[in-house]
Amino acid sequence: ASSLTRGSTLSFQVLLKSDAPTGDVLLDETLRHIKATEAAETVQTWIELLTGETWNPFKLQYQLRNVRERIAKALVEKGILTTEKQNFLLFDMTTHPVSNATEKQRLVKKLQESVLERWVNDPHRMDRRTLALLVLAHASDVLENVFASLADEKYDVAMNRTKDLLDMDPEVEAAKAGAVEMIWAVLAAFNK
Repeated sequence: ASSLTRGSTLSFQVLLKSDAPTGDVLLDETLRHIKATEAAETVQTWIELLTGETWNPFKLQYQLRNVRERIAKALVEKGILTTEKQNFLLFDMTTHPVSNATEKQRLVKKLQESVLERWVNDPHRMDRRTLALLVLAHASDVLENVFASLADEKYDVAMNRTKDLLDMDPEVEAAKAGAVEMIWAVLAAFNK
């Protein structure tokens, strides 16, 4: 668990509240890294270090290694993905197609309902996990896929509501009473 120090959402620093093990290997490793930092780092910096998408020679000790592979392996172990070898021209590549379509459909339905039938028109009244999932689906560039199976009219409504939600000013939303500052700081980092 962690909290943020005040300021602009892009300058929010992550402070560790608890280093109690979560039972998830990657999350526990992340907590150890956050605990080990001498000066608190910003949300943006942690995203860069922990996604494995950037390389900072001055902070190598805080970077997670093989993030995508480790996440894929964990999802294979949970039965959500499977592992296959596919031949691409001269190379054999390991791929991880979905093996549990039911779990994927459950998440797709949850997101679709959150912006259609269960739309509350206020992100602060939304379920926090659902709001976080919408932000992460947006950051991963898969939101259109989530709504692709909807009829045209519902697709338009879902996309417009999601766009309105994601276009909100993270600075303003994070400052509101009861706001989940971390979600807004993550959105600000991805919208930067």
